[in-house]
Amino acid sequence: MPTPTIVSNPGFNAEEESQALRKAMKGLGTDEKAIIASVSRMANAQRQEVIVVYKTMYGRDLIDDLKSELGGDFEDTVIALFLKPADFDATCLHKAISGLGTKDKVLCEIMASRTNAEINAIKASYKKLFKNELEKDIIGDTSGDYKRILVSLCQAAREDKPADQALAAAEARKLLEAGEKQFGTDEAVFNTIIALRSYPQLQATFREYKKISGKEFLIVIQNEFSGNVQDGLSSVVMVASDPVMYFAHLLHKSMAGAGTDEDRLIRVVVSRAEIDLGDIKTAFQQTYGKPLSQWIRDDCGGDFRRMLLAITKE
Repeated sequence: MPTPTIVSNPGFNAEEESQALRKAMKGLGTDEKAIIASVSRMANAQRQEVIVVYKTMYGRDLIDDLKSELGGDFEDTVIALFLKPADFDATCLHKAISGLGTKDKVLCEIMASRTNAEINAIKASYKKLFKNELEKDIIGDTSGDYKRILVSLCQAAREDKPADQALAAAEARKLLEAGEKQFGTDEAVFNTIIALRSYPQLQATFREYKKISGKEFLIVIQNEFSGNVQDGLSSVVMVASDPVMYFAHLLHKSMAGAGTDEDRLIRVVVSRAEIDLGDIKTAFQQTYGKPLSQWIRDDCGGDFRRMLLAITKE
């Protein structure tokens, strides 16, 4: 079973949490520590309840109050926690698509790692929030094979079947013939199999592929494709193979080297907190030699650091 870091609080009281948040923001100055304590002890469904109770009690919008009192990455993290998961993903996707240029790594990350049910919820949320179809906006902002893999993922039609070994062997051979065994690459074959098959089926196919070619399938993707297409297909392959390791890799990437990708750090921590962030923490330490908490302490500061550590339960 996956291990979350935030679970539903059995002692939750929406009225008490509303009072605590109002007290933290009322008058001169803001009690950021009280806000961190309140927000991190509630699950998302409980935060949704607090939004309604807060407005009922005070005639004020909780999100507006938080935005007026907080700032920077700390504000972004707190507001992300108060969004419903589908609304948060839809907002991240819209932000990635709108404006100058496209933040393609955001599109790859979200579209490759969400379940069919989550993608359908994201599409509904996107239309509600931004008055447009997610697929239409993706088509308008991308092109070529990259567009095709994202549109395929947008259908939320991945099979939910156990592995069929005969199919795995046949499709491993088909992928070999479509890539390494010919001049150029038949992208459609890769797109079809990677976007349609269940994760157990893909794992079986990757194992069969290694048997007949001697290569890890992720290496093959990196050899056969480049740019955004490579990023999109690689993301699906990594999620299908080991989703926990995929997110540990993203967290490391967000903090490694010069500078910090705060948006990615917030996105992964917030979106996985109630799913498998506990497992991601374990994989992170095993792979990179230091606890996730140490990376956060070294890379982030102030209330932003304290909020992240509260979410990760460090």
